[in-house]
Amino acid sequence: MKIIILGAGQVGRSVANALVSEANDITVVDQDEQLLMDLQNRLDLGTVRGHAGHPDVLRRAGAEDADMILAVTNSDETNMVACQVAYTLFHTPTKIARVRAQGYLDYPRLFEQSAVPVDVLISPEQLVTDYILKLIEYPGALQVLDFADGRVRLVAVKAYHDGPLVGNALSALYEHMPNVDARVAAIYREGEVIIPRGDTVIEVKDEVFFIAAAENIRSVMSELRKMEKPYRRLLLAGGGNIGRRLASSLEQKYRVKLIENDKVRAREIAERLELTIVLHGDAADENLLLEENIENTDVFCAVTNDDEDNILSAMLAKRLGAARVMALINRPSYVDLVQSETIDIAISPQQATIGTLLTHVRRGDVVQVHSLRRGAAEAIEAVAHGDRSSSKVVGRAIEEIKLPSGTTIGAVVRGDEVLIAHHDTMIESDDHVILFLVDKRKIRDVEKLFQVGVTFL
Repeated sequence: MKIIILGAGQVGRSVANALVSEANDITVVDQDEQLLMDLQNRLDLGTVRGHAGHPDVLRRAGAEDADMILAVTNSDETNMVACQVAYTLFHTPTKIARVRAQGYLDYPRLFEQSAVPVDVLISPEQLVTDYILKLIEYPGALQVLDFADGRVRLVAVKAYHDGPLVGNALSALYEHMPNVDARVAAIYREGEVIIPRGDTVIEVKDEVFFIAAAENIRSVMSELRKMEKPYRRLLLAGGGNIGRRLASSLEQKYRVKLIENDKVRAREIAERLELTIVLHGDAADENLLLEENIENTDVFCAVTNDDEDNILSAMLAKRLGAARVMALINRPSYVDLVQSETIDIAISPQQATIGTLLTHVRRGDVVQVHSLRRGAAEAIEAVAHGDRSSSKVVGRAIEEIKLPSGTTIGAVVRGDEVLIAHHDTMIESDDHVILFLVDKRKIRDVEKLFQVGVTFL
């Protein structure tokens, strides 16, 4: 595909890096010449310096024959204008825009074709908020990802000493839970991937990815680790877009406190939230954390705009006794560095956002993409079409399908029915198939499996 990325910030660079590796024709537009030079030195792509909303700049970037425009500058208004220009002057088929201001998002009619023609709206702050909410809903999970409108979930957990399944083969999972169906999609041990088989033994500290129907997630988690009690006390650091949204979503079910360093903003947040206790202060202030009983806090979540502040406050909270700490980290190089015994979960906005973008780049009928393991792995939801003569998957049992190495089918959703994949599970037309790829470079082979042959009418 020929794709124009408007904005060379964190999101733009992450997307460019992901898409270039898949042999797409990429051009990045930004006003910062140094950022563009750095990108060109690292990646095989084109760059254009200029304002992303100007018609002449978009023309120089190749908008006249572009398949897609990704408007991810730091300005909502620039992103919206760029989509309008691309639609009006260049008839660009797909226009994706990052829009962060809730004042715009509250009025979806703004983004219809007759107004501001945006095909896909992306709000990284909302995506990150939803991501954190699921982690709080499932205590102990490292990741919780939805497929098929939430009917199927992919969950990552770390296996601990007291887990019933630790030290046992995976086949024991089905013996422990004869009435609950689940599929382990992949196991990561000390950074190395293990393709699971029935005789694969779970070891302490293994990172286990499993797929199950949403209602069975807690049962499967309890097999891999001692279930943590539901969270009650939450302390959020940072009253920006994410912090405010989190507090608003959580305050009816949990006891929420929010620390904000800016006095004026703290007062504004306190007026807008109903039950959240808003504190003016520094989240890295040891005395403040002790005064707020950090040792009795179930989750400390640092979501300020400063990576270093988030890391330091989360590390301090953990040292002072918080049961679980999370930190929002924009710099990809920091994520692996800090997600260890000290910080339980490092949240990358780019990882949360990029799957939404990749969904619209994939060939075939792909309705959901989640980028995993810092972009190395991927989980996708693809829809099977055709019949046995025109499709490589329809009318076949899973054991007959020639899947690329390192690729597993975890589940099949047929209407409202969730079928956890087994070797003899048959794929029918219109099935939603959930796949896990330990090597994202195999994505083209998977896409070919789900493309319908020319004989299908």
